[in-house]
Amino acid sequence: MKDKIELSKSHLLLIPSYNTGALLKNTVTEALQQWLPVWVIIDGSDDGSETLLQSLQAEYPDALLVIKTSENRGKGAAVLTGVIQAKQQGFSHVLTMDADYQHPASFIKQFMQASAANPKAMILGEPVFDDSAPMIRVKGRQISNWWASLETLGWGIHDSLFGMRIYPIEDLIAVMYSTRWARRFDFEPEVAVRMAWRGVPVINIATPVRYISLQEGGVSQFKYVRDNVLLTGMHIRLFCGFLLRLPKLLLCNRKVRNKHETTSRY
Repeated sequence: MKDKIELSKSHLLLIPSYNTGALLKNTVTEALQQWLPVWVIIDGSDDGSETLLQSLQAEYPDALLVIKTSENRGKGAAVLTGVIQAKQQGFSHVLTMDADYQHPASFIKQFMQASAANPKAMILGEPVFDDSAPMIRVKGRQISNWWASLETLGWGIHDSLFGMRIYPIEDLIAVMYSTRWARRFDFEPEVAVRMAWRGVPVINIATPVRYISLQEGGVSQFKYVRDNVLLTGMHIRLFCGFLLRLPKLLLCNRKVRNKHETTSRY
């Protein structure tokens, strides 16, 4: 007999989805076996994938909420829709994970435990790739990670693009309202950098990631030219913002370093 999972009142699992087909049900099914509640934001999908969740909604009437937006507005916009409602219902933290079955549900509890022990921090997944990972994607994220590290003076963001992560909701909403960007593929890296600028601590958790081939039913919304242009423009904007904030960031980093040095003496 499986252990009963209690419904969390503080930490919500949020899954944004756009045309992920049958993989959405696989993702949500495994997530529900690890954590409750789970919310799914259907970001204007036109593939009918939300109908696949009806049996799960009947099985988890108090723990699975499906919200569908009328049009596709992007991952960041979908997450913002969810966290605004989550805050209204009293949640303090949100764990986001992708709907395309790439992230391991078995790591959900580890992320949640890390967040409970460090409520002020954002918990970032640091991907551990296997042979299924396209090399062009791996190399591309290395470039983005280098820029994110520069833009935050090495604040500790090991991976700027990985979508399995926990945010303190108040900080996330404040960051999202501070920019009109971070609504599409630029969501994860821009939010991570802006959270660091806000002084939010970072905890990284090494997390395996799987890339499912098209032959196996995998889906991908990544468009190489469009999304790389978006990321390039984002890093140009963030670098300009970094230069304007440089004195404040240097002071903040110095205070953190001094705090760590003082703590290490005891």
